[in-house]
Order: sequence, then structure tokens, then C-alpha cells
Amino acid sequence: MSEVERLLRPDLRGRTAYGAPQLDVPVCLNTNESSYPVPEVVVRAVLDALAADLTGLNRYPDREFTDLRKALSAYLERQAGVSVTPEQVWAGNGSNEVLSHVVQAFGGPGRTALGFTPSYSMHPIIAETLGTTWVDGLREAETFELTAGTAAAQAREHDPSVVFLCSPNNPTGTALPFEVIGAVLDAAPNAVVVVDEAYAEFARPGTPSALTLLPTHPRLVVTRTMSKAFAFAGGRLGYLVASPALVDALRLVRLPYHLSTPTQTIATVALEHAELMLSTVEAVKVQRDRLVHDLGALGATPVQSDANFVLFGGLVDEKSTWQALLERGILVRDVGIRHHLRVTAGTPAETTRFLEAMTQLAPAHVGPLTTPSAVDHPDFETAEDDA
Repeated sequence: MSEVERLLRPDLRGRTAYGAPQLDVPVCLNTNESSYPVPEVVVRAVLDALAADLTGLNRYPDREFTDLRKALSAYLERQAGVSVTPEQVWAGNGSNEVLSHVVQAFGGPGRTALGFTPSYSMHPIIAETLGTTWVDGLREAETFELTAGTAAAQAREHDPSVVFLCSPNNPTGTALPFEVIGAVLDAAPNAVVVVDEAYAEFARPGTPSALTLLPTHPRLVVTRTMSKAFAFAGGRLGYLVASPALVDALRLVRLPYHLSTPTQTIATVALEHAELMLSTVEAVKVQRDRLVHDLGALGATPVQSDANFVLFGGLVDEKSTWQALLERGILVRDVGIRHHLRVTAGTPAETTRFLEAMTQLAPAHVGPLTTPSAVDHPDFETAEDDA
């Protein structure tokens, strides 16, 4: 054991740092980013706004990010049709930071966090590295569905302090029925229940947002991000909505001035141009649905998706398929589920290139499975710095 390992917290020894593959390939469809660049008009507006900020960088940023919270609450009212006050909004450098704030405030030593595998793998990473015991709850083995009865039974069994739900879920892409959220809230009376809606803007018509449940559930937290639908992954802005009292509790754990002035400005300008920034969402959804249809026609088993990606099974060996796609210049995601890969919906040209490659590979790579579809291990490879 090295000197550093000896000094490291025992529960961190032997762990591997998170890192989604970042390879220089022509078609990058592995981290659920948008394939579309920020529109030029938004680039110009950001540059103008930043120019006004630069002379004031000798001062700390607005600790309460007041203008940004107003802009986020106004956006949510337009997008989700839910009245949200700025006092209900909290933001951070990606939704991973606001998720960390929740666990810092409501988790910790002697407390438990519950999530339902397979799901976003940063949830257990955040929980465990902050000293919270992680419980790997389970979904249906073949369909990956989470039912109200199954979720409630597991919540009652473990009496968690924090529960993580994803809607739409990563990596399956499926939205969560409201009865599951309600069942978990009832079955876990000592828990803050987090509904991670990182992909909410991509949901199919008629899919409700958990934001509508906030007025009657003071222990509910809904997290979102500007990394996906806003095509703003490099801007690093995630946020949550909760009761004002819960938001106020997060001030106890956040680092001082955690959102820089440029971050606040860039995000606020993007929200001012929300309609333009979101103009590619429908195009992405078309490609997502195309992936579901065409992968099914090849004999694969894609999961119907409410996100900007598709999980598909039916592969003889997912690792060899992943490698074969990479050799053709296409990077997708091995999410740690046997016989499955996940592909982001990109531009029409990127989707075509992926589907052409899969058509070539299908005779050898898609077919009868030698073992049932199953999860390889609990430490999924699905996380990305998104959120």
C-alpha cells in the first residue's frame, strides 16, 4: 500500500474515479450531449453579457444567484406549466452538484440512500463518497420497470433518508408513473425523495412532470439540467426545485459563492433564448424514435424512450459490438447490462451512420442470447457529468 493509499479514507481505497470515455471519433453518441452547437445569436449575446461582467470580476458573484433563479422559475412556468417561485429554485455546477447538496444536507454517516438499479450511477457515487450508506434497490429483471408496489416495499424495508428516482430514467429512457412517486413518498416518511428529471424536455407528449406534485409534498425535490435539451453541457448548470424550507437547508452545505459570475451570466442568457436553445429538441426526438424503429427492424430489442437516447438489447456480446462500432468511428455507451448498449440520438447524419454500421454488424452481433438479459454488476457505467 502506498503512502497516499494509507492516508486515504478506507471506504475510498480501491475505487476507480468516474470517467466516461472521451475519444476523438467522428460520431460521438455516448454521453447524451446534444450534437447541435449553440446558435450564433446566443453566442453573440453571451459574449456581450460577459464583456459587461469582466470589469467586475474583482468582486465575488451574487451568492444567491438572484437573476438566474428568477429566469429558471420563469422558464419552468412556461415549459411545465407549473408556478414556481425563485425561492423554490436552487442551482449548481451541473445537477451533480445540487444532488451533492441534497445528500450533504439529508444524508451522511448513519443514514441510507436508496435508488433503483439500473439508473444514474452518480447517485450511489455521490451518496457513498459523502458517507451515506447506499442501498441498491431493484427493478424488474427483464423489463427494467419499477412498479409502485415494488418501490414502496423496498422503501419500507430500508427506511432511507434520501430516495433517488429518475424520470425519464437513465439508462432505460423510460418515464416514471406518478403512482410510483406517490408510493415512495408514502412508504418512506423519513426521506427526502429526489426525482431526477434531467431529460424531461424530451419526454413524449402527455408525460407529466413531478413539478406538479411539489405543492402537496414538502419532502419532494425535482432536479433538472441545462446540459441536455439546452445543448449546454459545457455551461455546467443544473438546478432543483423544492419547498423554500428545503432549499434554505441547502445553504448550510454549499460552498461560498459556488456559482461564478460567468456561469450565472451564461445560463441566464441561455434562458432568455430558451425557445431557440430548445429548437433542436423535436429534431432529436425524431432521431430517437427512428433509432427505436430501425433497431427493432434489425432484430434488436430497443426500449421505448422518453429521453434523448435509446437502450437496446438483443446483442450476442455487447462488448464486441461496442468495439466493432468504435472501429467504424462510432462511440456508444456500454452501460454494464449484458447484451445491451446505449446510443444517444444525434443529428440525422450521425443516426444514419450508426444505423448503417448496425445493419452491417447485425448478422453477427444481433441474435439469440446465450444467457438471459441481466445486470452485470451494481456499479454501472452510465453516469456522465451532466446532469
